[in-house]
Amino acid sequence: MSDLSYHAVAKLADLGAGEMMPVTIGQRSIALYNLDGEFYATDALCSHGHALLTDGYIEGALVECPMHGGTFEIRSGKPVGEPCVTALATYPVKVEGGTISIGISDAVTS
Repeated sequence: MSDLSYHAVAKLADLGAGEMMPVTIGQRSIALYNLDGEFYATDALCSHGHALLTDGYIEGALVECPMHGGTFEIRSGKPVGEPCVTALATYPVKVEGGTISIGISDAVTS
């Protein structure tokens, strides 16, 4: 089993409440979200149409894909709106000293 490594991806000031942004760790494209001061991370590409979710919209605690309008729960990655049926990978997020970091398995970044 691989170890989890945290990678600094943004500062708190970079991402306001209700906003999201794309970040890259190694070869992995990740969407970083701020839901009322709580930070979450999922794969950035929609599992249905391979559109960049950060080009879509946040609706409450859901992210809507810009391609076909499917939605996912941001906290869990669970698909909740058709045509999306495959969950997004989620990643742990921590905030320390004003820096937002995402945890990724070392095997994923190599």
